[in-house]
Amino acid sequence: MAAVEWGDILVIVVYFIAVLSVGIWSICKTNRGSVKEFFLAGRNVPWWPVGCSLFSSNIGSEHFIGLAGSGAASGFAVIEYEWNAILCLILLGWVFLPVYFACGIFTMPEYLHRRFGGQRLRIMFSIIVLLNLIFVNIPIDLYSGALFIVESFEWPLYVAVFAMMGVVALYVLLGGLNTVIYTDAIQTVVMLGGSVVLTIMAFNKVGGWDAALEKYMASNNNLTNITSENSCFLPRKDAFHIFRDPVNSDLPGPALFFRTSVISVVYWCGNQVIVQRALAAKNITHARAGTVLAGYLKILPFFIMVMPGVISRALFPEKIACASQEACKKACGNPAGCTNLAYPTLVANILPQGVRGIMLAVMMSAVISSLTSILNSASAMFTLDLWRLVRKNASNLEMLAVGRLFVVALCVFGILWIPIMETAQGGQLFFYATSITGYVFAPICSVFILGVFWTRTTEKAAFYGVLVSQIVGLVRFVLDFVYPTPLCGDPDNRPIIMTAINYNYIPVIQAVLAFIIVICVSLLTEATSKDKLAGITYWTRNDTVEFGKGEQVGDDDDYEKSQENEEKMQIKDNENATDDSKWAICQYKKTCLF
Repeated sequence: MAAVEWGDILVIVVYFIAVLSVGIWSICKTNRGSVKEFFLAGRNVPWWPVGCSLFSSNIGSEHFIGLAGSGAASGFAVIEYEWNAILCLILLGWVFLPVYFACGIFTMPEYLHRRFGGQRLRIMFSIIVLLNLIFVNIPIDLYSGALFIVESFEWPLYVAVFAMMGVVALYVLLGGLNTVIYTDAIQTVVMLGGSVVLTIMAFNKVGGWDAALEKYMASNNNLTNITSENSCFLPRKDAFHIFRDPVNSDLPGPALFFRTSVISVVYWCGNQVIVQRALAAKNITHARAGTVLAGYLKILPFFIMVMPGVISRALFPEKIACASQEACKKACGNPAGCTNLAYPTLVANILPQGVRGIMLAVMMSAVISSLTSILNSASAMFTLDLWRLVRKNASNLEMLAVGRLFVVALCVFGILWIPIMETAQGGQLFFYATSITGYVFAPICSVFILGVFWTRTTEKAAFYGVLVSQIVGLVRFVLDFVYPTPLCGDPDNRPIIMTAINYNYIPVIQAVLAFIIVICVSLLTEATSKDKLAGITYWTRNDTVEFGKGEQVGDDDDYEKSQENEEKMQIKDNENATDDSKWAICQYKKTCLF
């Protein structure tokens, strides 16, 4: 990538001044001394920042690098990962959020505890999510974002990593979720604006849509001696198909559709990072409007991420479309291929001074937005779902201190994991992340769906359904590392279970297995009494719930009543109030409204 010039640096500085200003403003307007304000922004956020935060919390620099790289390598099919989310965002707004608002939860493990009782399912879910954040989301976001900074400023990798992590940790530690959401909003505008500018200029450079597709397919026309060793570097014949052959393709259509459907339900409807944004809305109407806005925004990645990757291969075939291990190693140092450099190469070669700075700011904003969301949500989950079990009488001050210290610990662990991520990158960063996420979260999908929609589901069934299905995912995860995908031209000596079953089918198998186990075990165990299900399933969300003084509230759309009850139930925050955090976890043994 070309070195940045003074104009680029000026744009980056202006960008960070703007974001810092928004952050300082939100810090000054936020009461950060209570758990509710720190973790849920006082539940007073309007719909448009919620929608922007839902989108930008999902989009990180690994999407710009990964989606563009996959578009350059194999074409359009990768967009299924993004577009399947649209339906799940609607499910979040109209099916899951009414239940979450009705029982007044802070975290997803807390919902599992309310729904099923006991602690083991809640603890297992918390640990699974936290490990995924530590070993997948945080290091991948840091590493992929640092690549842009390293290429632009020629900084050492870890200098770039520490610089980004410092800014991210500062926001989360000082401002909590309110700061995160409002900085997410401005960063979404920057991401979309810069990406649209790059896309328009890229289409203009290549000569339009038809020219882009034609030049993409002709990117290796200079390769005259096609052999088994280099044929996999050629453009796929089905590159412009989204739904592909179920057996003989890199991304089988049925597998990708069902896999993304399963994981999207968990990611968008049961993921702490995402749901926490919706729970921070003023009321359920604002939350639903935010999910609709995020759904519209999810249409854009095809045009601003996948298509720039396609165009980059068409414009720079010598580098992005290298046709042998030797050529790729010479071009980018990676024998597996150089498609991950599709987006940075496009930025470096077609954008003028100043505009290039905008795109660098886009990459930085993607990293900051994603990481601030992850760190804040992970901190909330650890503090409210795990630490609270160890320190049942923890004060409000102690919980806030523990949450902030955990942010620091997450930063340290994420940085320590980067060397391993570097070796695993190999041109497959995006698919590495999606495969692990699939193995980890597929069983949770069945538990959330059955827990919300089937009142007969029991805690034992949910626990053993997740546990057995997790073992299946763990076995495949280990096999993926023991028998890695061979480089183009190398013989494939993997066992038949690896070659015959595409990794996208595994999460579907896990979800079906968990579904069957949960149903069978539920029918063999004692059902939960109806009075304990009030307000915590879709069919009982409108059931009345008794409060301490006999007030009753119902109707999931009557959020204003829940706010009145919250005021009555809260204990004033002061140093002598040893039980002031009880309202934060909503008194585990009760079902109440916030």
